[in-house]
Amino acid sequence: MPFNTTHETDSWNSFLSTPLQEDDPEIYELIQKEKHRQFSGLELIASENFTSLSVMEANGSPLTNKYSEGLPGARYYGGNEYIDQIENLCRVRALKAFRLNPVEWGVNVQPYSGSTANFAALTALIKPHDRLMGLDLPSGGHLTHGWQTAKKKISTSSIYFESMPYQINPETGLIDYDRLEENSLLFKPKLLICGASAYARDWDYARLRKIADLHGAYLMADIAHISGLVAGQEANNPFELCDVVTTTTHKTLRGPRAGLIFFRKTKEDLETRVNNAVFPSCQGGPHNNTIAAVAVALKQAASPEFREYAKQVRANAVALADALNGYGYRLMTSGTENHLILWDLRPLHLTGSKLEKICDMANITINKNSIHGDSSMLSPGGVRLGTPALTSRSFKEQDFVKVAEFLHRAVQIAVSIQDKASSKLMKDFVVACQDNEEISTLKNEVETFATSFPMPGFDPTSLVPEESHDHY
Repeated sequence: MPFNTTHETDSWNSFLSTPLQEDDPEIYELIQKEKHRQFSGLELIASENFTSLSVMEANGSPLTNKYSEGLPGARYYGGNEYIDQIENLCRVRALKAFRLNPVEWGVNVQPYSGSTANFAALTALIKPHDRLMGLDLPSGGHLTHGWQTAKKKISTSSIYFESMPYQINPETGLIDYDRLEENSLLFKPKLLICGASAYARDWDYARLRKIADLHGAYLMADIAHISGLVAGQEANNPFELCDVVTTTTHKTLRGPRAGLIFFRKTKEDLETRVNNAVFPSCQGGPHNNTIAAVAVALKQAASPEFREYAKQVRANAVALADALNGYGYRLMTSGTENHLILWDLRPLHLTGSKLEKICDMANITINKNSIHGDSSMLSPGGVRLGTPALTSRSFKEQDFVKVAEFLHRAVQIAVSIQDKASSKLMKDFVVACQDNEEISTLKNEVETFATSFPMPGFDPTSLVPEESHDHY
């Protein structure tokens, strides 16, 4: 039956079908500038990636209009017949992407992010003031794994639960499993969390399972950083031994920004506990547009092409690590076996925040990162590098050798400027950076190199050249 739209749009609704460029040119222009920044730079933040056009189309779809509290088939609103199909399809694809038996495993795809997924998982698994152990933040762990300082509980995971961290061995940079087991005998945790945001090696899930079993504790893996490698069979499989597995969807998994919680359906009613923890305990209505985009990304993650991508991510990380080692730099664990590198700048008497600043000026995006033994999170002794995003731009090993050369030059510039600055303070360092010709030369070379590679998700040919951007 053909549609017969006879009513005209009222004046107060006139802008509802206006394109962004016309309706809000200020926001449109800022988006264009961000597109240019992504295309013209080297994105080396390990927790970022470039998602696909199809993921962005789903994420920007009219699905954002629909409210759907509850699970498929048990919503608190009407009109969810297609939303239910989308969420169910997303759940099926999540299990398929990680090769999971639906009789044994279930998944909740509603978490808004990795942090909310983790708090919902904790809510499901343990009670307030129960004890948990997670990798210490300065050892490469994550805020949501129980981080606190001597003076303040930082994360909800330490505010609402009792936390005792485990750490790496400062000599090897590897997780000290022996000390973890020894401390667990004193602390007696109810939950053991494995997973990291800045750890360059894989995990010994069998050893962790053994330690958890000593206390009848749950074992939860947060694979936010490595879920794409797990899906691509380029990392150890946490699903073999863990009770709950959480992940973000936008890092190596290359989807939109969201979270997933996988749970063993056969263990202690975890299905009901996890689902109730997500809603109504920790969230309201799910973001249906994002769930659709996650479904698209998970379909891609189950493909042979994605497995090749995951393999290349690891190969590129090794190439970058080898090249930096060749310049004589100190890397934690001396290298990597996943997608990231933790670079210790302390032998150079240089902070990660200063190298990050120089790299920003040269269109290289990295992030400062604490190294075991650091006392300041704002001015830490290292930086974290990752290869997922540039691998999505078809960078290969030889290209990361060139990236290492750019990073080496950035370090040399940073050390030189620090020597000339009037103090060790960041504000004086920034002043000393002004009108530095070496930074300008490096930036031009980086942009020429970066723009020679394809850009996923959008067409860069229509972007306005950098010179016209008034904020440079």
